[in-house]
Amino acid sequence: MEYEKQRRNYALFLIAGAGLVNIARAMTLLFLAVKLQQTFGLGPAMIGALLGVGPLLGAIAAPFAGSLSDKVGRKTMLTLTLLSMALAMIGMGIAETVLAFCLAQITAAVAASINEPISRALMSDVCPEPVRLKYFSWRYAAINFGFAVGPLIAIAAGAASTTLFIIAGSGYALFALAVHLLKVPLPQQGGERAAAPRISVLQNVRTATRDPRLAFFVGGGTLLVAVYGQLSATLAPYLSANIPGGVEIFAYIISINGAVVLFGSPFSHRFIKRMGALNALVAGCLLFLAGELGFLFSSGLWGLALSMAVFTIGEILVVPSEYMLVDGISNDHNRGGYFGAHSFSTVGNFVGPTFGGLMLGTFGGPGMFLLYAGFAVGSAILFTVGTRMPPPKARVALAPTAVPESAAGPHLRGLYA
Repeated sequence: MEYEKQRRNYALFLIAGAGLVNIARAMTLLFLAVKLQQTFGLGPAMIGALLGVGPLLGAIAAPFAGSLSDKVGRKTMLTLTLLSMALAMIGMGIAETVLAFCLAQITAAVAASINEPISRALMSDVCPEPVRLKYFSWRYAAINFGFAVGPLIAIAAGAASTTLFIIAGSGYALFALAVHLLKVPLPQQGGERAAAPRISVLQNVRTATRDPRLAFFVGGGTLLVAVYGQLSATLAPYLSANIPGGVEIFAYIISINGAVVLFGSPFSHRFIKRMGALNALVAGCLLFLAGELGFLFSSGLWGLALSMAVFTIGEILVVPSEYMLVDGISNDHNRGGYFGAHSFSTVGNFVGPTFGGLMLGTFGGPGMFLLYAGFAVGSAILFTVGTRMPPPKARVALAPTAVPESAAGPHLRGLYA
């Protein structure tokens, strides 16, 4: 069917765009901690706090931006966030003071926090339901292709150089232009969707935040993001200060992270379908635990590389599983609100580097890695409790929070069993 083909092609366009812009992101933003440490002489705690402020503000803005995209359209919001990222990247490239650099970095972090839930909601909008999990896995693989290639480009061209930031900003601007020009092949408006009246952005956010399942998912997601979301903010300074050739080793193991995602995603997709999203997510949390302990006891490239491989296998299990858990409790009317509310979990991008940097500065590597290991265990507990919570009673007929039979589909109901 031509219409279904258009939807799949647009999803592939979004996946390819995610890969290209994350090459730009990986060759610049991963080295911000190193730049702040080596160029401006800042310590681990201050670096963590500075790199956490932007994600914290983004976490506050994301629920409202996600709900706003339900009203004004994902395409418009996505284009604006990509343009903001482009300007922020160029700003970081030309900044000559730590204040100017951090203001541009905060702008980029807020835009990225808003961009993610809108991108995921748009993927859900255009993806036919039977292939939604597969396309989410492909998107994550494309993102990590960027993280496999980007650090190597940065090392070859000079980490955190002005040229790299300007190239990255240009890449975001080109993707924004492509998003603006291409028509989004949304599902035909009919039935329940067409009959539903409009609701306000605030009502959409309230509907999402009243769902007890989502509250536990946000808590668990916050801890997960604290573990992997800003890995470079604490791991890079730790390796730079404690391991000979630490900056180069960091670039290599981040590339290993991306490569493992690329090769492992097809297998993780099958594992998640076979085991269910919750079981796969819990397994991923345990692998995070093992990876953090591996970082703690490693003193060279090979040990760190093996630990990163274990850590990354956990990552490719938890990220698609978490997306599917949130997707399964939302529907066509409130998906932007649910993904937006869930994106409050990106506050973990503040929690992780801030508390991790504090632990690193106070207790060294053992304190930091054990903190992250504890976060992984806590996340598994919160997601397990959340899946067993009942859905809220519907307070507005137009936006039911329980997943209708037609919205969930048999493959999603099986995932959460």
